[in-house]
Amino acid sequence: MMDKLASKLSRGLLHIVIIILAVAWMLPTVGLLITSFRPPAEVAHSGWWAVFEHPFSFAQYTVENYVTVIGKVGMGRAFLNSLIISIPGTIIPVTIAAFAAYAFAWMKFPGRQFLFLLTVALLVVPLQMTFIPILRAFTQLGIVGTFPAIWLAHTGYGLPLAIYLLRNFIGGLPSELFDSASIDGASPLQSFFRIVLPLSVPAIASVVIFQFLWVWNDLLVALIYLGGTPDVVPVTLQVANLVGSRGQDWHLLTAAAFVSMALPLVVFFSLQRYFVRGILAGSVKG
Repeated sequence: MMDKLASKLSRGLLHIVIIILAVAWMLPTVGLLITSFRPPAEVAHSGWWAVFEHPFSFAQYTVENYVTVIGKVGMGRAFLNSLIISIPGTIIPVTIAAFAAYAFAWMKFPGRQFLFLLTVALLVVPLQMTFIPILRAFTQLGIVGTFPAIWLAHTGYGLPLAIYLLRNFIGGLPSELFDSASIDGASPLQSFFRIVLPLSVPAIASVVIFQFLWVWNDLLVALIYLGGTPDVVPVTLQVANLVGSRGQDWHLLTAAAFVSMALPLVVFFSLQRYFVRGILAGSVKG
């Protein structure tokens, strides 16, 4: 009886701690959201928590900040640019990584282990070491400041981690599946599409989350390879420009920041059921 009581108390304490940490983690985001809907005068004279004094007074909320940010400041165009950058910047490396991971896990060819170790070793190479040589190559090709440049950059930077995670997961699939497929006359390509892809959805979804969030939230890589070209500036660079030119307009900064983080939140919560399952499976198998 005492053991059961102690177990229940420990679980209750654990739940309380988790709730407190979750509330503390979400509090800045809630404050950012509330501030983004407040008029400039209210933002300048009181904190966001002041809205709880009159929680049902809709006069203290406005969408003018979002209208200004999206229409006049250019966040609408920057949001579209981030989509154009992030979608190919996620699909291309994840697709290549899935094929490469399958090859490293189940196809036998000379130098397989060495190439995989070399790929894993690329994880420790700092991005800053690659900026100058890659920028020179892009300059010679004439693609600096264009979308293909940032697609190629994010593909190269994202491939090592994506291949590593997917290879660990795919390598843990039962070998009997591939033996049966081979006996039935399935080619390696057919085995990939009919066996590997359906069974690897959790791992692929986890890699998609990682890659998409990294590309969407990237500032440094975009700044190096895109510069300040207005037609291709993503939301991260646009928000950075707002900080520089409108550091006093907190109501615009909060609205712009929430616009930039809205889509990553949607992507994460849409794929979260695959996230933990895929990462845990990829970390213990292989």
